[in-house]
Formats: sequence, C-alpha cells, structure tokens
Amino acid sequence: MSQRGITGTGGALFSDDGQDGLMHRAFLRGGGASAEDVRRTPVIGIANSASDLNPCNKGLAHLVKEVKRGVRDAGGLPLEFPTISISEPFTRPTSLYLRNLMSIDVEEVISVSPIDGVVLMGGCDKTVPAQLMGAISANKPATMVVAGPRPVSCHRDNTSVTVDDAWPMCDRRRVGEVDDAEWLEFEGNLNTDVGTCNVMGTASTMAAIAELLGFALPGSAFAESTSATRREIAYQTGVAAVAAVKRGTAPRDLVTPGSLENAFRTVTALGGSTNAVIHLEAIAGRVGQMIGLDNFQEWSRSTPYLANLRPGGSETLPAIEAAGGVPSVLTRIQDLLHLDERTALGTSWAETLAAASDAPTPAIAERATPRAERGALVVLRGNLAPGGAILKTSGASDVALTAHRGRVIVFDGLDDLNARIDDPDLDVHADSILVLRGLGAVGAPGMPEVGHIPIPAKLHRQGVTDMVRISDARMSGTSTGTVALHVSPEAAVGGPLAYLRDGDEVILDAEAGVLAHCVDPEEFAARQPYRAAPGPTRGFASLHIRHVLQPEYGCDFDFLRDPGAPGAAPLPARQ
Repeated sequence: MSQRGITGTGGALFSDDGQDGLMHRAFLRGGGASAEDVRRTPVIGIANSASDLNPCNKGLAHLVKEVKRGVRDAGGLPLEFPTISISEPFTRPTSLYLRNLMSIDVEEVISVSPIDGVVLMGGCDKTVPAQLMGAISANKPATMVVAGPRPVSCHRDNTSVTVDDAWPMCDRRRVGEVDDAEWLEFEGNLNTDVGTCNVMGTASTMAAIAELLGFALPGSAFAESTSATRREIAYQTGVAAVAAVKRGTAPRDLVTPGSLENAFRTVTALGGSTNAVIHLEAIAGRVGQMIGLDNFQEWSRSTPYLANLRPGGSETLPAIEAAGGVPSVLTRIQDLLHLDERTALGTSWAETLAAASDAPTPAIAERATPRAERGALVVLRGNLAPGGAILKTSGASDVALTAHRGRVIVFDGLDDLNARIDDPDLDVHADSILVLRGLGAVGAPGMPEVGHIPIPAKLHRQGVTDMVRISDARMSGTSTGTVALHVSPEAAVGGPLAYLRDGDEVILDAEAGVLAHCVDPEEFAARQPYRAAPGPTRGFASLHIRHVLQPEYGCDFDFLRDPGAPGAAPLPARQ
C-alpha cells in the first residue's frame, strides 16, 4: 500500500499529506473515528491482554477505557490492540512456556504498527514480564498499567481469605479433613472478583518491578483491581504515555544496571517471588546485560527483609497499599538504591521518595528492626546446582534457616510423584529430602509451578508442615516452604540432578548458599542419568525446547536476547 517504503511505522504516518496519510486516516474513520481524532498526536498503542481465559486480567477490559481517556486528554490518539494472554492456572504445561511467545507477539506488533508509544496492560504472572520484554526489544516509549490484585474475601471464621489459603485447604482435603460441603463452599469464597493473586506472589512482585524499572507509575502496584484508585492509575498512565513519547524516553533508557539493582533489592525487601530472578534476568538480556547469580546473592544479602505480607507474613496487600505502597518500602532502604534512576513520570526516585510516607505501619518493618537482616531470596550453588538454584526463606520454617543433611527420595516427573507421594509404604521421614526432576525449561517444557512438592500424607497427619524439597521446576509466589528451585542445569539436559538416586545424601545450607550431594564424584559420574522422554518435533513446542535457555539466563530464547548478552544466539552472517 505504501508508496514511500516499508520501514516507517511511527504515528507520523497518520499526518502524511500523501497517499499513506490518506489511507491511514480513512481506515480509522471507517472504524468510527472522526476527522479530528485521526489527526491527534502522538499515537499511543494499547497492548491489552484482557481475556475470558485469564480471570486475573479480565478487569483490564474495563480499565482500558480509562487509559484511552487519559491519552485523549493529553492530546494523543489511543489505539487498542489485543495480545496473547497467559493465565498461570489455566495454561498447561505452564505459563512460562508461553512467556517468550507473548513477548514476540508484543514486540512485533509494536514494531510494525504506526504508533509512537505504547501502554502495556498485563497482570497475571507472565503477562507482565512478557510485555516488558517485548516492549524493550521494540524500544518505543512504553508505560504499563497492571490489573491489580483481587479483593480479600472470607470463609467461615476466616475474615481475610487470600489465595495462599488454598494450599493448606488442599492439604487438609487430601488427608480427609475437609468434607464435600466445605470444599464447595470454599470454592465460591476463594476468589470473589477479577484481579491477580492478592498476596505478595509473582504478579504483585512483577508489578513492583514494573514500578522500579520506570514503566508503571510510582505507587501503582497494589491498588485493588476494581477500585477507584486502580481506575485513576489507568487514567494517569494514559497521560504519562503521551508525556513519555514527548520526552523521547525509550525502554532501553530505563533498563540500566542501576534500575535492575533497585528492582531486585525491592523484591528482597518485599519478600517477593522466586520467579522474579528468572524474569529480571530475561529483561536484562533484552538490553545486552546479565545480572548474574553473584549480584543476586550480594543484593539479597545486603538488603533487609521488611514487608510483613502474606504468604511470608501476616498482613494483606490492602495494608501496604494504605501505607503508601512500594515507595513506602523504598523510603526505608533508599541508602541502598540508585536514586537518580527515572520513574514512569520522568522524575527521579529521589524526587519521588521525598514525598513518600515513612509512617510506622504493621505492613512494613522499620529498618532498625527488620523481619530479617537479609533478603528473603537465597542463591544456592554446589555440585548439585552448578548453574544455581533459588530458595525463598520468607514463610519457610526453621528448616530453611539451618544447614540440613538428609537422604533423598527422587520422583521422576509428576506421574511418579502423584503415584507415590501418599503411599503409606513410602520410606520417608521428616528429615528426608524430596526431589522432583524432569520439569525444567526443556523437560516439562517450561518449568511448571510444581516444585512445591506436597508433604507426604502420612507425615502431614503427624503434624509435619515443612521439609527440604529440591526441583528443577518453579513454584508459585503464593507458596512457602523450604524448596530449592530452578536447579540448573536441569535434569532433562543432563544436569547433576539427573544422576541423583534414592538414598543419596544431600546438603542444603541456606546461610552458606550451598546445595550439594555427598556421593563420591567418580561413582556419581559413572551412573546412568535420568532420561527425559523425547521432545516434540513440530510447532512452537519444538522451537521452545531447541532455543530456551536455562534459568541463569532467564529462560529466554537465545535468539531474542540482545546480541551482546551472554547466552544470545550469534547473529547469522549477511550474504
């Protein structure tokens, strides 16, 4: 259609005096836009992941109206487009399996469309990092509004029901303590509206990261999904999107070593999800950087754990929202932050925190009396995890805080786990170590959130609530317990986990950051490893297993990382 080349994709195409401008404006007017509308500038795309198949993001269908209003009031032209939407509970084998595909979807539409900037609208766990990754690679000015957490509900005598209440309820059901009537009643009480998980899980963690990286408005992470505050955030994000275009702020300007450090220190202070480690590394790779396990370890070790939020604490998200949200946490650790990094408003964090509340609140411990002296995420390494593993200590028992040596029981995938975990004859004790393998980025594929291995029923009846568990899978940010996750290299690609056998002794020492087996090295290497089933040979699944990287590279595809990033695929030679 174009007579002036095929590479121009900015909103200026709507203002062109010739054929291109005529056709662009005419098509929009055919969709109901006025002559005045089609001449507004800048043009702001709105990448909306609202979907009936994703109840966490469903509320975005209403919030988009506020975003459009904000863009219009700032003088811009809002143009909404749909993206893939990934629901953590509804996606099999796992939402992470589709994160990179969603990032491609977002990147390509932003890149080829006649827009000057974009508002990203995500919520559920993988939609936020996917949209950030895609927008960073496309590198047009981008802002973000997240869906927000669903309201806290109630069930019988529990007046503060959040999604993490599901896990103990499921355990009680497994051992016969919950009858059919209560099971059905709880189903209706657990989630009473749209929105993301209403604890400091992965969705809330990624919403906080979007703030620290300069995409989401300061203080916007935790407002409830259907509240007036969330609607105002959506409106102001539309206004901010126009301003970002006028400033010329591109995503690559925002993702810097300083902003990445700020983001992770905030995650550790919040007691956020283990999944943040994977997503932040993937985001860094899109700008040619790698954070690395040493930095993650040091930033966590030197950042106090402050937030008293479920699932690791006792307060709910409305409590921290009332206290001022993420900026209120940052006021307590600002000496550790790079305060010259920019917010989504174009201001520095120093300016933002000057006006933030630091009033005492049950939701945030004071710096002088932290919940723990160090952050809640621990990096583990050793001969069982040369590429690293991650342990979250918030919400875990004392098992996580002391060196533990025990004999392993190895489960090869979910079928094996489900067949044996509740067998009364299983040779398991409270000090045993449960291992689940074959469920990494390649093996599953996509690292499902199944690393939170259930306590065997016979031990649960004895009152055992936590055990050391090890897996190359992930776990939900709403889960707790002593679980070493993301073990790398994973079993399916021949990592040490593939050589482990029942009865082997393993050491997990969170303080020392060690995850190691105690088998003679020669004997260990001589064993026949666990073999994963043959992988798919067609479609996206085939592409995934051939190009997905291990967790220390963020599980991104090698060809999507910036060419300068470690793990990136080499560029093909031009002919």
